[in-house]
Amino acid sequence: MDLKLAGRTVLVTGASKGIGLGIAQWFAREGCGLRLAARSKDLLEREAALIRKNHSVDVQVFGLDLSQDEGRKKLTDACPEVDILINNAGDIPAGAIDDVEDAAWRAGWDLKVFGYVGLTRHYLAKMKARGRGVIINIIGAAGERPIPTYVAGSMGNASLISMTLALGAASPEHGVRVLGVNPGPVLTDRIAKVSRKRAKAMLGDEERYPELLKKNPFGRPATVDEIAASVVFLASDLSSYTSGTIVTIDGGLSKRAAV
Repeated sequence: MDLKLAGRTVLVTGASKGIGLGIAQWFAREGCGLRLAARSKDLLEREAALIRKNHSVDVQVFGLDLSQDEGRKKLTDACPEVDILINNAGDIPAGAIDDVEDAAWRAGWDLKVFGYVGLTRHYLAKMKARGRGVIINIIGAAGERPIPTYVAGSMGNASLISMTLALGAASPEHGVRVLGVNPGPVLTDRIAKVSRKRAKAMLGDEERYPELLKKNPFGRPATVDEIAASVVFLASDLSSYTSGTIVTIDGGLSKRAAV
């Protein structure tokens, strides 16, 4: 499907792997110019080269630490105008409230919570002045259904959900859409690695890791493509009446009764 996105400029953070990279690849298929940011410039360069080869689009990469004001300023200075902002960079540690030390908690929030806030504040103002633009925050279903063993992430995600709903309710007055996507379990490389390790410890064979994932809806986690394709559609004009809302893509997991 042609989503009429060709020629638009998209900034994706956390774009070197996982959901962020998948989103970038899907926007490239639609003919969008890409501005990709992550901590690892080497990974970004490698993936950008593949995207250019496969899709012949303009791709610029920025190896920056977006948990710091300095990193965010460098990015916004280098990318003064974007049509679509995808806030995706984040790495909040798992653990119960007694497990996560203050420094790790703050570092996780500096990247995801304050990183999203800082970039949204900057680009929302520019988009309002221009009278158009889309901001999509990739958040996480734990913000809807808090997890005791992921308390820092649950709290951080809940705050970003509130920010997205509040901003997206008013932004259409300026021609701008702000919305969020809450992925549930997604089979990224990181999840696969963790699951293989658990399978080896629990079942004696790392290749049996899919057995540990069968508790998810449909007997599996979501794929990166299932999240990325939805994000690109939501960014398109075919979804031009969508703002101030959160689209949860978790197979219904967050709506299941607690056990």
